[in-house]
Amino acid sequence: MNAGLLALADGTIFKGLSVGAPGVAVGEVVFNTSMTGYQEIVTDPSYAGQLITFTSPHVGNYGTTGLDEQRDTVHARGVIVRSMARAASSWRSELSLVDYLTNRGVVTLSGVDTRRLTHHVTRRGSMAAALGSDVDEDELVDIARAAPTMSGQNLVAAVTTDRVIDVPAEGDTGSVVVYDFGVKRDILQAFTSRGVSVTVVPATTAAKDVLAMNPDAVFLSNGPGDPEPLVASIGSVRDLLGAVPIFGICLGHQILALSLGLGTYKLPFGHHGGNHPVRRFSDGAVSITAQNHGFSVDFATSENPTSSLDAQSHGATAIETVFGVVEATHQNLNDSTNEGMACREITASSVQFHPEAAPGPRDTLGLFDEFTAAIGGARAQTH
Repeated sequence: MNAGLLALADGTIFKGLSVGAPGVAVGEVVFNTSMTGYQEIVTDPSYAGQLITFTSPHVGNYGTTGLDEQRDTVHARGVIVRSMARAASSWRSELSLVDYLTNRGVVTLSGVDTRRLTHHVTRRGSMAAALGSDVDEDELVDIARAAPTMSGQNLVAAVTTDRVIDVPAEGDTGSVVVYDFGVKRDILQAFTSRGVSVTVVPATTAAKDVLAMNPDAVFLSNGPGDPEPLVASIGSVRDLLGAVPIFGICLGHQILALSLGLGTYKLPFGHHGGNHPVRRFSDGAVSITAQNHGFSVDFATSENPTSSLDAQSHGATAIETVFGVVEATHQNLNDSTNEGMACREITASSVQFHPEAAPGPRDTLGLFDEFTAAIGGARAQTH
């Protein structure tokens, strides 16, 4: 093992050991608070363009298996841990996490003071960083400072499918077109296991092409980065509103909001982990949710999006749009940011969190049951 360094764009240096692939990785440094599920996390396309810091002090304990992958490749640009397990102990393990990351060319640092790094990010905000070995501190800082910010980047283009993919269901409840902004396999399985056949389409697919497939509903998936550069996708969703039931999660939630005329803004350090409390406005019920996003919906206004986390700025309960009234349905209890919305006049709703978890709590898995029921209802009306 060689000495490794992590340099932040503000000049802060963290030392560690290089335990993954050689080279230098550049991206936005974020932290994830999940205690388990590291393989699902690093293969989640929502982490494209980012360096993941795991706050759990010991990572890699149970190894890796192809069954836990959310996509075929690691989308995180780099991984940072306090202590990497030397051995994997699980009957499911096929490969150690170190070998898994090395084989996929992921630059990885162990021995980093992740508590100090996490505290630094919460105070200063997520920022560009560079990590690697065989490079001096000044050079690494310069690399980090030259990296583009997440705002304004179209990261979806690098993770979306380039072709239409049909995924058969375990039954015949209905059909859904899934816009692939970086969709996870467990999301597709959430539909197919409920008897809903899935057609995955590229992120820029036009609304007319989707409607030509005659789906019972449309799903807007999770994905990485800033939603505002996704002009084609936003336009397609706008053209689909009112024509077919729509449900979105994570980036899909933000894209739906933009298609309705609302705004989005960048969070200081995002929501990444499996312990975020979310309150449902309808009955006050609180769920613990899995989240992974760096941007949020500004539910206060479509005229002046703000980067403030003030509860009053983002705590509106309803807003008038060209598609009718849109209600806020969920709120994050950590920072009062919007976590869900639903349209009154048309069948369209979304949530900021991940009901499928993978990894994380499954408190809100029932949202897939609700959408499946809506799919069945839409199918009954057309048959």
